[in-house]
Parts: sequence; C-alpha cells; structure tokens
Amino acid sequence: MPKMPSKLPPMSAVRVFEAAARHQSFTRAAVELGMTQAAVSYQIKILEDRIGAPLFTRLPRQVTLTAKGKQLAPAVTEAFEALRTAFAGIEATAQTVLSISTLTTFAANWLVPRLGRFQQLHPNIAVQINISGQVVDFGQSDFDLGIRSGNGNWPGLEAHLLFPNLFTPVCSPELIQGVTLKEPSDVLRFPIISPGDPWWQDWFAAAGVRDFDPSQRPDNNLGAQQFEGMAAMAGQGFALINPYFFRVDLAAGRLVQPFDLLATSERGYWLVYPKARRRSHKIEAFRDWVLSEVAGDAERTAGLTSMETGA
Repeated sequence: MPKMPSKLPPMSAVRVFEAAARHQSFTRAAVELGMTQAAVSYQIKILEDRIGAPLFTRLPRQVTLTAKGKQLAPAVTEAFEALRTAFAGIEATAQTVLSISTLTTFAANWLVPRLGRFQQLHPNIAVQINISGQVVDFGQSDFDLGIRSGNGNWPGLEAHLLFPNLFTPVCSPELIQGVTLKEPSDVLRFPIISPGDPWWQDWFAAAGVRDFDPSQRPDNNLGAQQFEGMAAMAGQGFALINPYFFRVDLAAGRLVQPFDLLATSERGYWLVYPKARRRSHKIEAFRDWVLSEVAGDAERTAGLTSMETGA
C-alpha cells in the first residue's frame, strides 16, 4: 500500500517559524506578526515538540538556527514566498478588474456608449461586462456588482436606484408618415412588436384603451428592449421602450414618441453590490461615476423640458 503522507504541523506554528527564521529573532518576528514574544516562543516550542528536535538555540538576547532549523528554513521560506506571490497576484486582480453583471439593453444602450468616460477617470480599472437576465448570487460568483430590474429589496445587497421603469410606444417616422395619430387607440392600427409583453396592457390601460387583445396579433417576442427598439427603427411596428435607453435615437429622429404618456411599474433599474464589499475602491469608483452619469441625465432632461415649455 502507498505510504500515507505525514500530517502537517499546525500552520500557525509554521508561520511563526518562518518569520523567526527570517529575522533570526523572536522579538522582530513578534512585531511583524502582531504577537507577544512569549506567544512566538510558545509556537516555536509546539513545532519543536512535533518534530522532536530543537530548531533554535536560545542565547542571551538572540536566537540562532540549529542544524535542523537550517535544514527546514529554506523550504518553509520558499513555500511562504510562493504563497505571498500568489496572494499578491490575486489581490492585484481583485483591485484592478471590475466585473459587472448587467442586462442587455442597459449595457448596449446606456452603459457601453459612455463607459469610455469611466475608463478616462480610472485607467487602472479594467471593466468586464457579462450580459445575463439571471439574478446573480454574489456569494457564488466573481461578479463585483450588477444592474438589476426590480423593487430594490435584495437582502445583503446595497441598492442604488438609477432610474424608474417607464415605458411608452415609439416607432420610426416612416411608419406613420402622412398619418395623424390623434389618440392612443390609433396605435392599434399598426403592427405591435412583442404584443404579449404585459406592459402593453398596462400602457393601454393607463391611456384608457380597453380593446387591446394581444391574442389577435402574431405572437412575436424579441426578448429585449434593445432589439425591439431596433425593429421599430427598421419600420416593423410600434415598440414599447423606456426612453432612458433611447435618448439618442429619439433626439436624432430615428424614433418618434407620438404620445407624452409614460406608464410606469413598481420596478426600477438598480445598481447593486454586496454590503460587505461597499468599501472596495473599485466599487466605490464605479458607483460614484454611475450615479453622477444618472444625475447628469436628469439635469439634461430637466433643461430640455424647460426649453420646450418656455420656462
């Protein structure tokens, strides 16, 4: 039968031995490790009892390695140096790589187009984005933070509201060229993209339209606002979108919003991360930047509204 490997001695004692051997001093080892000199001496004694031989010669005001200690010290020092190097590499990656789990439309239409501004402010932080509709378990993954749609109540997570979940129908200007839309029910005269989306029912209800029946329309579903907005720009029908995600397309006239009515739900878009990591420099940097971008959007929207109303 193969010989079973010997059990390692207590790692606390090995750690103390490595420091004492490197310093050739129990006193300096105690200072480095935040221990008392008596505690260092006790840990060394545990190791010597385990090995069955002295590792240090105790002299007045100093200690020196015995022959056994000199035999053991290089291997222990090399092992701890390898551990220090490994942990330093992990720590460097942990502080310089920011991993974000986010939603398709938020990433494509809001985050990515402005991410360069974050990189200019923080060139030493590399951003990695993962697109997923699944709720991430931060305890079982390497993600640092996420963008979620919901009510903001996730136990163990810090949550910052970015903007509400508003929605309104939009289409390409070509789709309604030469047509006058007088009331929300006029939207029913056109193809509707993803009619099975329950938010269509909510918007029509808020508009006072009672005869919308999605079962009488083709059951297409594009799965993300980004794709629905693209289909609307291509003239395929009306899409229900959150205007926060399509500011540029609306401003450029690629999409038009025939009605001012914005319906809403109790859900919003939130920046979330574990409370235990809220002091992380990279998380603080990204949080502050995102919230400043959101505040800037709000100011620009308020300014535009003032101009439109002549305020």
